[in-house]
Amino acid sequence: MAVLPTFSSACSLPRSLPVPSVRSRRSGFRCGSIFGDNEDYFLDEPDSAGDGFFFSGGKYSDGPTRSDEWFAQGRMVKAYPVYGGKGKAKDPVFGLTLGAGSQSAADLFRWFCVEAGSSLNPKVILVHGFPSQAYSYRKVLPVLSEDHHAIAFDWLGFGFSDKPQPRYGFNYTLDEYVSALGSLVDVLVPDKFSLVVQGYFSPVVLKYASCHQEKLTDLVLINPPLMENHVKLPSSLALFSNFLLGLIISQDPLGASDRALTSCGPYMMREEDAMVYRRPYLTSGSSGFALNALSGAMKKELKAYVEDMRTTLASETWKTRTTICWGMRDRWLSYDGVEEFCKASNHKLVELAMAGHHVQEDSGEELGRIISQIISKRK
Repeated sequence: MAVLPTFSSACSLPRSLPVPSVRSRRSGFRCGSIFGDNEDYFLDEPDSAGDGFFFSGGKYSDGPTRSDEWFAQGRMVKAYPVYGGKGKAKDPVFGLTLGAGSQSAADLFRWFCVEAGSSLNPKVILVHGFPSQAYSYRKVLPVLSEDHHAIAFDWLGFGFSDKPQPRYGFNYTLDEYVSALGSLVDVLVPDKFSLVVQGYFSPVVLKYASCHQEKLTDLVLINPPLMENHVKLPSSLALFSNFLLGLIISQDPLGASDRALTSCGPYMMREEDAMVYRRPYLTSGSSGFALNALSGAMKKELKAYVEDMRTTLASETWKTRTTICWGMRDRWLSYDGVEEFCKASNHKLVELAMAGHHVQEDSGEELGRIISQIISKRK
């Protein structure tokens, strides 16, 4: 995917000082990309809503935006206890206290969830990849809602869910994500359900699933890091793990969202959709800190998680009906060996010829129909 038109993003205000939160009648900020783009765009914000670390945040449109419309469709769900008690979170560079958007909740974390379909229908949970949002399933949800109760959520650190500062209640390790997923699932679905996950969060979800097979009807993996040559993050994601450079780039909305999302496939993303992915990075520095922390954890832990996933899926103890959907134009993960692994492990493989890594973004309706057919079948 590529975003058209291309805008630049990192604030040209001095980076040596934090940008204070301001309130004004009409304050225009000229933004220039740290990647050297020549174009500029403005953030005109009647009221600032940022946390004061990098962007002063706030609105980027005078009227309702696609992001506002998406948020209105969902609800906040509390799950997974906040651990710690170190006081107010501070940024890792200046040691300054961050705003509310970067602070942990008092008791349980808040997760943004969007649901579609009757609650009486069979349930399916849709899990987005890294880095992405539940918004990526916007074209899948209406298709599944015809016969299922579909639920998509934002992981902690993404979208509209809580984004605690690392080491202040949540450290963004993969083990923590496994435990957090279990807590959320217990709140959302008390009975059996199907599970769909895309991309680099697949090994995390598989680890949860391996301990809760009795709850699962079907598991659908979408372009998961499955093979031995998938254990390293692509360069466009690995760079976020660098402490200094990663912190800078992860605070740039185009670097953190557009470039990360569009480097993995050949297609264009509409500007109005791209702005939904940018919004967390425009309104708070907490999204960038979370991205930096998780990419570091992925860099350290992904290899072991992928190896565990391969072992689990090939094991005779794995009884959950599993389907792997693969976007054939994935620029991050090679298809080499995937077909052979599925045959040897007796898992169904579905190829989507026109999709890249984020299949739900490139071919949402088609993927929705495929998932619906898979989870509607009875053993």
